[in-house]
Amino acid sequence: MLKYLSANYILPITSMPIKDGIVSVDEEGVIQGIYDPTSFTPSDKTKVERYEGVIIPGFINAHCHIELSHMKGIVPKGTGLPSFLSKVMTTRSASMKKIDDAMAKADRDMYENGIVAVGDHANTDNSSKLKEDSQILYHTFVEVLGIEPEEADFKLKEAKSLTQEFRNGHVSITPHAPYSCSKVLFKKFKKMVPETNIISIHNQESEEENKLFRYKMGEFLDFYKSIGKNADAIKAQARNSIQSYLPYLPYPNKLLLVHNTYTSLKDLDFVERMDRDVMWCLCPKANLYIEGTLPKVQNFMNAGQRLVIGTDSLASNDTLSILEELKVLHAHFEDLDFLQTIQWATINGAIALNIENEFGSLEVGKKPGIVLLQGMEHMRLNEDVKVKRLA
Repeated sequence: MLKYLSANYILPITSMPIKDGIVSVDEEGVIQGIYDPTSFTPSDKTKVERYEGVIIPGFINAHCHIELSHMKGIVPKGTGLPSFLSKVMTTRSASMKKIDDAMAKADRDMYENGIVAVGDHANTDNSSKLKEDSQILYHTFVEVLGIEPEEADFKLKEAKSLTQEFRNGHVSITPHAPYSCSKVLFKKFKKMVPETNIISIHNQESEEENKLFRYKMGEFLDFYKSIGKNADAIKAQARNSIQSYLPYLPYPNKLLLVHNTYTSLKDLDFVERMDRDVMWCLCPKANLYIEGTLPKVQNFMNAGQRLVIGTDSLASNDTLSILEELKVLHAHFEDLDFLQTIQWATINGAIALNIENEFGSLEVGKKPGIVLLQGMEHMRLNEDVKVKRLA
């Protein structure tokens, strides 16, 4: 039995908006047809469900840490990244029941918020069972961290072993961040992973990261001392972090660079010259929560870079909602065009996770989830817009 859904506009994402369009889906949620009202010829038995709003495909949350969901409200806002990391490391322990319950709620909330797929970072197997049972598709990025060179082999072996716990096939190994991985670890990682291994690395979330790589100065040196790590192997590079570590990442692997709060125009030019398959993930609410600032979004757009949207974790956010992330972007950058930013939240995210054959756009044969945005006026996103899942 087919369902026919109609709204003021259908946004297929990969083609032009359709005013008063209709989309038909089967019982499995697979799209069977997309129609302009002038070309739609229903039979007498066809019942069209009509909604006020804009129909879009389900959202892609390109960056999350669902295993930190129990930490909502624990870390104070505005501490800066090194202090935030210290707080997470010292307070993330909890009973498995508390962790499981918080993850289950976060998963349900994301589903209700219209999210159909998530790029999720993991340090443990705590989320593996939830991901197997979820209505959301998860691509798990198993993080590897090792500041001291002698740790590299063990840490990589440990991460490779952990990937076996995530059995849906959507899993890869990724360095956590440039400040948490030694040059030795990067070099060994480069030799270890196949070309199909997607990399999702935290990038330039704090100016302290750039200070560390430029001058070997700043708060990260105190952070290393506080966790008992020797930073002798770190050398001043006289350039920002991304220019220091990017050449050590494997090629031609897809790279998802996350946060990018302090990425400069020179950094963007450097990445462009490297000719890498790069997508840039914005997590605006987390950036405001931790550092109190946002990336210079217009610089990425002017440089023709591909952007995606993430939520980060409930340790650095009060919601896991891509719609809320978009609202923040539009509130801070009034010139943004919703027809462009909605691509960041859908098809671009699907491309980043290699799932664009099923997700990210309304096209016949896909099963992307169908979401209604209620309260849209003149294709402009405002604070009153709400999300409702239709399929």
